[in-house]
Amino acid sequence: MSVIQLWPGELPYAQEHVQEERPVLTPYLLEASEEEQRAAIIVCPGGGYGFRAEHEGPPVAEWLNRIGISAFVLDYRITPSKHPAPLEDARQAVRIVRERALEWGIDPSRIGILGFSAGGHLAASASVLFHQGDPGSADPLLRQSSRPDLAVLCYPVITMLPEFGHQGSTANLLGEEASEEQIRGMSLELHVSAQTPPAFIWHTSDDDAVPVENSLYFAASLRRHGVPFELHSYESGHHGVGLAEGHPYAEPWTAACERWLRLQGF
Repeated sequence: MSVIQLWPGELPYAQEHVQEERPVLTPYLLEASEEEQRAAIIVCPGGGYGFRAEHEGPPVAEWLNRIGISAFVLDYRITPSKHPAPLEDARQAVRIVRERALEWGIDPSRIGILGFSAGGHLAASASVLFHQGDPGSADPLLRQSSRPDLAVLCYPVITMLPEFGHQGSTANLLGEEASEEQIRGMSLELHVSAQTPPAFIWHTSDDDAVPVENSLYFAASLRRHGVPFELHSYESGHHGVGLAEGHPYAEPWTAACERWLRLQGF
């Protein structure tokens, strides 16, 4: 199947006089039967909202396929695009997969999102800043909820507050002159609610690019709101390790995540 344009018509939140790429979804679909529909996960590669890391996209979708889950890689907008363009792309991706789920052999109640680093920030954003859907909308996509049913957050950027925020992601997403209100608005640990979906979170404790406190803060906020989660902090590993194949500390994350996904019914 060819790539899917998120916005075939007018591009929402496009900046005047700025050339912006058009976001797309690349499907990695598994065969399914009417009796047994597949779960699906949308993959958001990292890259500080400045690029999208190739090793955190297609190889991750292929791993999901190997464990029985259909996948989609999301090429969301990056700089010079600014917030809320990437978030709107993630919301639209969830809506499209949900609206076309039966066509693609997918269970519309088992649609997750997975992201690395800044892609983890995007996946977490979609989890806490979702739209429920408008049943009365004339647009069939807008009738769909953009809330993912679970999230997998891999060494995610979560906070944009100065102490532990990732300066590059903040600048690319919000601009160099972001206000305190904008920064707090996209510090996701402040926006968790009881409706936030369950999450699997992992990080490495000595990550020197995105501090582990990002994951710890988000997990603590999930705990306060009674949202189920699983958290792993591996002792050591450089930022951006991806699937971590052969890594002495972080390699077990995929097996742990697979087990968690099965427990979640995925």
